[in-house]
Amino acid sequence: MELNDINPNVLSVKPSSMREFDHEISDDPQIVKLTLGEPNFNVPEHIKQAAMDAIKDNHSHYPYFWGYPELREAAAKYYQDKFGYHYGADQIVVTVGATEGVADVIETLFKPGEAVILPSPAYPLYDASISLHGLEQVRVDTSKTDYILTPEAVQKAIDDNPGLKVRGLILTDPNNPTGVAYTEDQLKALVPVLKENHIWVISDEIYGELTYGQKHYTLSKWLPDQTVIVNGLSKSHAMTGWRLGFVFGPSGFIDEIAKVHQFTVTTPTSIIQYAGIEAMKHGQNDAEPMRQAYEKRRDFVAKEMTEAGFDVVHPGGAFYVFAKIPASLNMDSWTFAKTLAKEYHIGLFAGAAFGDDECIRISYAASDEALTAAMKAIKQMVADKSVVSDK
Repeated sequence: MELNDINPNVLSVKPSSMREFDHEISDDPQIVKLTLGEPNFNVPEHIKQAAMDAIKDNHSHYPYFWGYPELREAAAKYYQDKFGYHYGADQIVVTVGATEGVADVIETLFKPGEAVILPSPAYPLYDASISLHGLEQVRVDTSKTDYILTPEAVQKAIDDNPGLKVRGLILTDPNNPTGVAYTEDQLKALVPVLKENHIWVISDEIYGELTYGQKHYTLSKWLPDQTVIVNGLSKSHAMTGWRLGFVFGPSGFIDEIAKVHQFTVTTPTSIIQYAGIEAMKHGQNDAEPMRQAYEKRRDFVAKEMTEAGFDVVHPGGAFYVFAKIPASLNMDSWTFAKTLAKEYHIGLFAGAAFGDDECIRISYAASDEALTAAMKAIKQMVADKSVVSDK
């Protein structure tokens, strides 16, 4: 047998350059990592206790594949109160993190050969999932519109690709890697073009509780019949390793998504679902101390990077700073990231991993000490490596 005999969709997807780079630099005992979107906070104690109680109470049997009814009912109320979600418990599937949720939705909604619009820069998960499911993607550069997808750009993406059947859009709000958060007006502006072209929207709102100076809105408020929301507890409750996510969707369609979920993973872990019940019922404000800390870190990093000569995208949410590398360095994003890691012991991600080779992404979900050390090192690197033009 030959490797080329396996599914070509799998062969077309390369391993994550981000994870490989993070693994490589981890061998450096001096490395300060601002790479992964990993909160430096611990899971709240009351959620940990709920998981331990579930173990002691022998809640070790198969849950219903949609997720425990109590968890789905609690999630329906939690997100209704937070963001105005309009979904009942029977319109929610509990998944093994938001990543599984995204894959389930893509597999359910689209046929092989159809196309999905992907605003760029974008988190690499979407690119890989689109390819794995035999779909085409239409990348839309948002750098000229302050990293906001506009209705004109959506229509142009469709018009410029007459040979493709464009049926989907993946919208991440707040965004990873840019940290941009959409306003109510910006979301509402997209509705007519999406309705007219019968476009399904996968709305990834995993960072919805982490916004700064503005409220999080959901596109499903104005486009309920064409929107499927993916959310979860990884960022809001610092539960990245617990892998608990939610998919919210229109009746009928959510049943089909649940079918894909069932035959992919069966069900999320019972113990983690009991922890999720506790988070949804009694952890409504768990994200707030983290959000406040992130906001201060955002302001610090944005200020320091601007002083160092970077053109910084203003983050309205999430916990990333996306910044354009100064021209004086004459470096692409991977050269910058590798040089910074090797010579200055600071790890961050190259913008090329997200589709923009002129930028780098910094995660400020790290300690204040780590961020201070990183900003000092980056300023030193700019001073050491800048090339003076002859002009």
